Amino acid sequence: MPSLKDLKNRIESVKSTRKITKAMQMVAAAKLRRAQEAAEDSRPYTKRFNAVMAGLAASVGGSDSAPKLLRGTGSDQVQLLIVMTSERGLCGGFNANISKLARQKAQELKAAGKTVKILTVGKKGRDALRRDLADDFVGHVDLSEVKRIGYANAQDIAKDILTRFDAGEFDVATIFFAEFVNVVTQNPTALQIIPASYEGGEAEETSAVYDYEPSEEAILADLLPRGVSTQIFSALLENGASEQGARMSAMDNATRNAGEMIDKLTIEFNRSRQAVITNELIEIISGAEAL
Repeated sequence: MPSLKDLKNRIESVKSTRKITKAMQMVAAAKLRRAQEAAEDSRPYTKRFNAVMAGLAASVGGSDSAPKLLRGTGSDQVQLLIVMTSERGLCGGFNANISKLARQKAQELKAAGKTVKILTVGKKGRDALRRDLADDFVGHVDLSEVKRIGYANAQDIAKDILTRFDAGEFDVATIFFAEFVNVVTQNPTALQIIPASYEGGEAEETSAVYDYEPSEEAILADLLPRGVSTQIFSALLENGASEQGARMSAMDNATRNAGEMIDKLTIEFNRSRQAVITNELIEIISGAEAL
């Protein structure tokens, strides 16, 4: 049975932990507001951009004149998985869920005889996949020094991916990230970005409204690399909001659990102290009766 001093020290320790988790919860709540606004503000542009690209892609179809980013290499043997997670932990199952989805995809591809290559964005995804898939790693993007994600960061990642594609290092590229829904819900998502796959209900309307000059092929050749950057940037923003939402929820749960633990330890401390006092009274009374 722990002594009164041990219980008292433990209570103080848990109280200190609760202060830290409460502070982290408040910081995450402040960051979440900005991250959520950024993610939500990017969605209309991304949606409309994809709709325009869907119309262009539909008009070009699978012709030989279509850009390579659209028609692909004609094979799907080598698959590049871009796993996008956070640089820091303490955010519940956010990183684990993305890594789990990527791991399942990698295992499915390997079972089908495909070659898998993995590019990680964020330290936590790299750490989670290193145990099983370290031999498949081909690169890592470190964003730990980036205070606020910008479009330039997405362009750098897209440039690396496009360079690898032009060099013939892979046939298909898929990004893994978490789509932000609300504070308690972040959906792990897999999105193929190469060959470009644009699906939108506005595709027919878009192609009917606009006439393109120069040709659709020329426009696609210019816009497709930007489309890769746009999808990566959107995924980074969704990840940023999802990370802060998951961290806020996790720290809230940790703060509540710390409070419950403090209550239990306080009750145990009071009971132990009462037992000590009772024993002392018994000893005093027994001694007095002996005299």
